[in-house]
Amino acid sequence: MNILIASSEVVPFAKTGGLADVCGALPIELERLGHRPFVFMPGFRSVYTAGQPVEPLGVEFNIPIGSKISKGSLAKSVLPGSEVEVFIVQQPEYFERAELYREAGEDYPDNCERFVFFCRAVMESIRFLDLQVDVLHGNDWQAGLLAAYLALEYRRIPGFEKIASLLTIHNLAYQGNFSHWDMALTGLDWKHFNWQQMEFYGRLNLLKTGLVFADALNTVSPSYATEIQSSDLGCGLEGVLRHRAKDLSGIINGVDYDIWNPESDSRIAKNYDVTSWKEGKSECKKSLQKAMNLPESDGPLVGLVGRLASQKGWHLIIEVMKTLVSRFDMQWTILGTGEPEYHRALKELAEAFPDKVGIELGFSDDLAHQIEAGSDIFLMPSQYEPCGLNQLYSLKYGTVPVVHATGGLADTIINLDQESQLQKTATGFSFYEYHADALLAALRRATDVYSHNPDLWQQIVTNGMQQDWSWSQSARAYISLYERLIDRKASASVDQCSDE
Repeated sequence: MNILIASSEVVPFAKTGGLADVCGALPIELERLGHRPFVFMPGFRSVYTAGQPVEPLGVEFNIPIGSKISKGSLAKSVLPGSEVEVFIVQQPEYFERAELYREAGEDYPDNCERFVFFCRAVMESIRFLDLQVDVLHGNDWQAGLLAAYLALEYRRIPGFEKIASLLTIHNLAYQGNFSHWDMALTGLDWKHFNWQQMEFYGRLNLLKTGLVFADALNTVSPSYATEIQSSDLGCGLEGVLRHRAKDLSGIINGVDYDIWNPESDSRIAKNYDVTSWKEGKSECKKSLQKAMNLPESDGPLVGLVGRLASQKGWHLIIEVMKTLVSRFDMQWTILGTGEPEYHRALKELAEAFPDKVGIELGFSDDLAHQIEAGSDIFLMPSQYEPCGLNQLYSLKYGTVPVVHATGGLADTIINLDQESQLQKTATGFSFYEYHADALLAALRRATDVYSHNPDLWQQIVTNGMQQDWSWSQSARAYISLYERLIDRKASASVDQCSDE
């Protein structure tokens, strides 16, 4: 299959979150499995400092944007360690800026125009480069217009008739909402600006556009695919998603075990595997304690890595820390940056309890690996979590996850309960009601097992380390989805020809 993957973020060229990890890893695995993926992304400033060669292709665009013509061009690179081509849509005025989507805390006012240009350039590239695409796979709102252009403008152009379109939702909260006047920028007929297609409470919504026009939809975990059809997590689009429920599925993101693997990780103090984790993690724990200015202690060490944002459950975490930090022999090591109120609260805790709380308010890839290897428990009490990756890293590193049972966290962590203890299948601890008392109870269950039942703790650690959440599993699920889409599109084309 020829699979075009369009994304605004692709590791190592541009990243703000998990979208980039998926779109940098999935194509490589698809190539290993015998398919031909190629990636399209905007020519952000970071593309040219990523350490990969970028080659101009001599292909130029004249793209209509509302009443004007915007000129752009194509360049090409490759994903590291592969032959996967990365086509870079170049338009310096749109893309060569300090950040990807916003600056000084404010979205760029022309974001709609920027990604109209990107989507139209992708569609024109299919024709210019004769790519013979089987599946057009867009990701998030930035690529939401692709399915609409395919369905409304390109479907009857030779070479486009049988292309199947897929839209992946990585986080439904980000939708690409713009003024209704921006509809003119898309070049699509105003008749499509209606509540059933592109309009959302009087505004243009690019994610909704993709949800309506794509042949199929998926998101990054089966549970999240169900949750976003509810009013609690549907972000106003639950009606659209329920209407398309038969076309909506969930596929868990994979982990790159070439990078996240305690057997070979060069960033950690001592390498280890499932047979040597006790000794390895002990050395890594001592090294982490030293790095975070914490004294050595045999009590449980709780690790957290990520955005300090309310969605990640930080109001619950702070409340629980205040309850536990002065009463129990346990330490906390935290890496992240985000909302100022959480910065202040963590600084106060670290100053009050320097032997118990170590913080780094920023980001360090090295320290992220060291926390995964050196912690005993990894805490992820997210209010919602489309997939989550840190809990998967934690399993591999023998660091037992304590999670809120939502989205990908619910799909990947087997809670220790009576049944899983009997069957010896548990990989972590989950809580179900989203409040501090429930988190506290789950964390206390974990620390009790750690301190008083070492055989059960060893079983949980071993179960987690033996799990396989590699990209090969996820890529095969995507291939199966692509094949179903292609077959369905072929059948629909035959039926249409018969009708005509």
